[in-house]
Amino acid sequence: MLVSGREILQKAHKEGYAVGAFNTNNLESTKAMIQAAEEERSPIIIQTSQSAISYAGLEEISMIVRLLAEKASIPVALHLDHGTDWDVVMQCLRHGWTSVMFDGSKYAFDENIAITKQIVDIAHPMGVSVEAELGKIGGVEDHIVVDEKDATMTDPAEAEEFVKKTGVDYLAIAIGTAHGVYKGVPKLDFERIDEIKKRIQIPVVLHGASGISIEDIQKAVSLGVNKINIDTELRQAFQEATHKVVKETPDLYDPRKMLAPTTEAMKAIVKGKMRAFGSSGRA
Repeated sequence: MLVSGREILQKAHKEGYAVGAFNTNNLESTKAMIQAAEEERSPIIIQTSQSAISYAGLEEISMIVRLLAEKASIPVALHLDHGTDWDVVMQCLRHGWTSVMFDGSKYAFDENIAITKQIVDIAHPMGVSVEAELGKIGGVEDHIVVDEKDATMTDPAEAEEFVKKTGVDYLAIAIGTAHGVYKGVPKLDFERIDEIKKRIQIPVVLHGASGISIEDIQKAVSLGVNKINIDTELRQAFQEATHKVVKETPDLYDPRKMLAPTTEAMKAIVKGKMRAFGSSGRA
């Protein structure tokens, strides 16, 4: 069933677990995610970046996710990840997204508040939830590039003020994670998560979670993280499965048979994350 992001994450917030938000680009990825969620009896957030929308087509990717979601027996939200373009956010609102992120982290604090508040005022009457970002998460993800020197941690006092003035449904915070592949071992600021959660009392979002240890993820969840974004690990699983198929069956040319192992590989990642996040059996 297709539901709002708020419906999924408010339950996670109240019951103390996290829900995975997995990036999709096509039919195969979306099928893998929803099949995994149904087998785990877990709610799921399927998200599209602006680059994924450019690649697949806005109407096309919307129809793929919404059709599969409406046929599913578990709650599914369609989320815009890192929406930095006002027009893209508005288009997603018109074409069936049930959750949108406005990433105003590049703006000054007051301007981020002002634009986010405008989007909240438009989205909420439509039943669409809104995620925002405060602080700057380093790394590279599609069209988002933040140099390590420019990454900044989220200030707890600013987070409290931001949530009060915007009315956002969930907040992405910068606490030491990064987008893309980690070069070393990431160090999460758990005290910052704890303080922010106590101040804002809404679902907290962790970006750049691919490559974070299960122990660190579960500690973050215990402190109030309720939405965890996963993209890089899905891409890596797709890559590894594709290379294996090409190496072992070089004469294979049927795309259906070539893509089947990649779907299973992504599905295994999704199921493992659901168990680690505590969302299995929560649908």
